[in-house]
Amino acid sequence: MRLRWILLGLCVLALGALALMYAEATRTPIVRQAAFAMPDWPLGAPPLRVALLSDIHVAGPDMPTERVAKIVERVNRLRPDLVLIAGDFTSDKQPATRLYSGPEAIAPLATLKAPLGTIAVLGNHDHWRGLAEIEQGLAAAHVRLLRNQAIAVGPLSLGGVDDAFTGSDDVPATVAAMRSHRGARVVLSHSPDVVPGTPSDVTLILAGHTHCGQIRLPLIGAISYQSKYGERFACGLSRDGPKRVVTSGGLGTSVLPLRLGAPPEIWLLTLRGAPGKR
Repeated sequence: MRLRWILLGLCVLALGALALMYAEATRTPIVRQAAFAMPDWPLGAPPLRVALLSDIHVAGPDMPTERVAKIVERVNRLRPDLVLIAGDFTSDKQPATRLYSGPEAIAPLATLKAPLGTIAVLGNHDHWRGLAEIEQGLAAAHVRLLRNQAIAVGPLSLGGVDDAFTGSDDVPATVAAMRSHRGARVVLSHSPDVVPGTPSDVTLILAGHTHCGQIRLPLIGAISYQSKYGERFACGLSRDGPKRVVTSGGLGTSVLPLRLGAPPEIWLLTLRGAPGKR
């Protein structure tokens, strides 16, 4: 009898923990903010507000397209000049209650509003799903895709590195393309593992992929960051010499629709010239 009550108590605690983690996974994303003084900022250019999103992982139950639409509304209220998305638009996790095609998953992003547009790179899940499907969805949503390419956008020379987790990245080609444009050098990458191999004349690297661990257990920490550098560039703000790094914890989930100690987040970055630069 006593053992039965103990087991019942443990089941109640387990269900409570799962409910808590599901609630954290589906909560309204936190808006984290950071400002960067860029030494290579074009003379006279005004500050730029950049919204960084990553790892949307559209799938039921935790990230249906209706929730994506609400997140888009939240991003629009921040009034960014530019939206950058660091890959992993879809999800194929086993416990999913519904899977979406690439065009279905990406369609809500068409209502993102930023004067300089929305630009994205691919993640490992996008490669696994099938590039034709993802590229079709991005084109329909008017999201510009960079695959080891660079463009001039506003005051930035923006490089988009393809996914390093699947070995699709080409940092040298991306940086070479960036150097053909004028502007402050910023790299957008799905994985932060490209950071050490990126030259120091790149001022800022923006990434996702790690989910900030997604499930970070008390006293133990994250089960995995899916990075060969462990915690080094796994979450939030970090540095590698003169290079500054922002790694987003992302919006959706992978493997399980649960989060603990790593809530969904949006980054709002203010980029401007270095002090004294006019």
